[in-house]
Amino acid sequence: MLTADAARPSRAGVAVLFDYVALTKPRIMSLLLLTTFGAMMLANRGVPPVALIAAVMIGGAMASGGASALNHWLERDTDPLMGRTRGRPVASGRVSSRSAFAFGITLNLLSFAVLATWANFFAAALAMTGTLFYVLIYTYWLKRTTTQNIVIGGAAGAIPPLVGWAAVTGALDLPAWYLFAIVFFWTPPHFWALAIILKDQYRAAGIPMLPVVAGISATKVQILLYSCSVVALTVLLWISTDALGQVYLAGALSLGAILMALAGRLAVTGARNAAVDLYVYSLLYLALLFVFVSVDSAVA
Repeated sequence: MLTADAARPSRAGVAVLFDYVALTKPRIMSLLLLTTFGAMMLANRGVPPVALIAAVMIGGAMASGGASALNHWLERDTDPLMGRTRGRPVASGRVSSRSAFAFGITLNLLSFAVLATWANFFAAALAMTGTLFYVLIYTYWLKRTTTQNIVIGGAAGAIPPLVGWAAVTGALDLPAWYLFAIVFFWTPPHFWALAIILKDQYRAAGIPMLPVVAGISATKVQILLYSCSVVALTVLLWISTDALGQVYLAGALSLGAILMALAGRLAVTGARNAAVDLYVYSLLYLALLFVFVSVDSAVA
């Protein structure tokens, strides 16, 4: 039998492993990979080769995880100031900032190698563009300087569908840009709902999120406008390609109706629970929308 002393290193090793997994923000990664896969399905008008799917998913996971690790490294000064983030591995001191930086760089280098070798150079370059935009433009610059941080910075999270499309076709066609635009316009209402919930924490950390600077009333209006724009873009995507049929359209309209209803409820009431409901649903909305893209691409 193992003694308590013998078992302790194993438990410590597991804890370290979980900390490094946490650096990659796996929940965000899973959503980004779903948008990537949906774009691949639409570009291929069905299921792409399994080897290509595996390469893009692995390379995309590395790019997303590496960018997130670098985000932890850059925000090691502000994360301890917020209750939501002070328990993160770097902010809490469980992982050194140097280790997080090295981990993030390594993952991105591996991502580029995987995508360039087993997909194509264009897809690899797009993935690196997303990382650089997220780390340097959004995290390092915009997030601390402007209320439009998440609007402009949202471009980073909208690049994965472009990576998926480029991996299949080697180019970027109009539907790929609609997928990009959908994620781009989805990002502000999603994060502004969170910013309303955590308004006091963002203020304490000195981060100029829109509710902190412009107030909740102005933020509610912007959330509603962006939510309506997202729904309109999902219809334009359907119009732009014959690879999507009635299954996608019905799903997009149903999901969009709920999104606009929740955004409208928040605009009218301004209640915290309305912001929570919108934030939670927005995650489900984007995931299910790309599920409909994937399913209808296979059957349309």
